[in-house]
Amino acid sequence: MGSGGEDLQKAKRLTAAAYDYDNDPRWADYWSNVLVPPNMASRNDVINHFKQKFYQRYIDPELIVEPIGTNSPSQPATESTPPSQAASSSSSNSNTRQRTSGSSSRTSVPPTAPPPSSTSLRWDPQTIQFSVNAWVLVVAVLAVFPLVPQKLSNRAYRLSFLGTAGSSLYSLYMLYGKPRAWNLQALVVWFTSVVVTKDFIYSIYCLSFVTSHLCLKFALIPILCRALVLVANFLKHNFGRSTLYRKYLEEACVWVESNTTTLNILSSQTEIGIGFLLIISLFSWQRNIFQVFMYWQILKLMYHAPSTSGYHQSAWAKIGRTLNPLIQRYAPFLNTPISGVKKWWFR
Repeated sequence: MGSGGEDLQKAKRLTAAAYDYDNDPRWADYWSNVLVPPNMASRNDVINHFKQKFYQRYIDPELIVEPIGTNSPSQPATESTPPSQAASSSSSNSNTRQRTSGSSSRTSVPPTAPPPSSTSLRWDPQTIQFSVNAWVLVVAVLAVFPLVPQKLSNRAYRLSFLGTAGSSLYSLYMLYGKPRAWNLQALVVWFTSVVVTKDFIYSIYCLSFVTSHLCLKFALIPILCRALVLVANFLKHNFGRSTLYRKYLEEACVWVESNTTTLNILSSQTEIGIGFLLIISLFSWQRNIFQVFMYWQILKLMYHAPSTSGYHQSAWAKIGRTLNPLIQRYAPFLNTPISGVKKWWFR
């Protein structure tokens, strides 16, 4: 990973450390289900490690969680047992063995069912998500493939956005459920918790293009990157022992996993570029002022959301470094640099 990726991960770790875990009810439930030895449960490095894993699971899947340092062993040393306790333990074990051997002739223990295979395909929520994302990946490829007929390509274009919107909304429902009550206060609390998630952002991103008559194939790049990462992660974690996976899919999935940061950077740059393309479209007969306004509100949300802010802030900083010298040289009457405009819009 390059210096840019390392800086991005440092920023993500700082954002994860500043997250308000105490006011997130999911953290208490997550921490109560973590099996940690009692002598390690109070250590700050262990708590911070599991906080980062919680943040990676529920907030930002792109966060890379580093293992606990080697100077802090994850397995505690086995404590020595006093002789008296050892003697009592051995005697109780021998008595247990005698009772077990005596009753084994009278009671037959039913055989234990073998555990299910790790490669079996069960229709749980993760498998449903994988199926939808794999379908979106295939349909999106059809939409951008140049040899596909125009009518079929346009149909695949809209189906790609519909599938991604459905997948994102289903993921939101599985992670956050529905509001506790159908009143204004409960709806505000629920909406505040989901509005900064990546699934919510992609759902409104897709809906903004589904409802528009403007066909921008360029907008499918973030959809393709998202589907590619999710499909590769599912295949690696659920079919890693499959012969078919190892023979045909392992190399591609490993490449996707190692280039996840690059794909996210590409998505963020594409999303910003689409914003400028929509501004240019205002001068054509396909202009849609409402869509342009809503899309820039989505960009504003992407700039502040923890799951996408690192990539978008980095992309905007690069745009500022490129455009500000050109503006100052060829258009000095525009004294407001691009960074000032960006701060005014994204404040």
